[in-house]
Amino acid sequence: MFSDTTPDTFGFGRKATQADIDRLDIDIRPDGKGLPAGAGIAARGKLIFDSKCAACHGAGGVGGPNGSLVTSKTPANGRKEKTIGNYWPYATTVFDYIRRAMPFNAPGSLSNEEVYHLTAYLLNANQIIDEKTVINDQNLSKIEMPARKLFIPDDRKGGAEIR
Repeated sequence: MFSDTTPDTFGFGRKATQADIDRLDIDIRPDGKGLPAGAGIAARGKLIFDSKCAACHGAGGVGGPNGSLVTSKTPANGRKEKTIGNYWPYATTVFDYIRRAMPFNAPGSLSNEEVYHLTAYLLNANQIIDEKTVINDQNLSKIEMPARKLFIPDDRKGGAEIR
């Protein structure tokens, strides 16, 4: 039989502490709010990519079993893949995704510095920034992504708004 009341506790787990919440509250907005301090360059990112990313995303970020991250001039199947260079609207999203989800076998294991270096490498490999450009928490949000104009902000009013 089902009860009409829900118990106050199910007898497992614990209340999240502020430290627990802070550790998970790492979202980064398109305007750069939430970016941690740090900096990165493409040359250092290439070394990290070669050792931690190429097995899944191919040498130089082209191909691999988990798809390309870098736009290829001659796609293998004749179709252009959606990559960082032709589809992602914000450079901050690249950083955020790498930080949260990569590498696949150990998500969240990269330091902020490693993520900055990887982001710089991928932006450079997609010809968005120069190889000598140092990216950091002050300038990453200012990088203009080629696909930015393809996205339209949802500014509808009248329903539940999340800000």
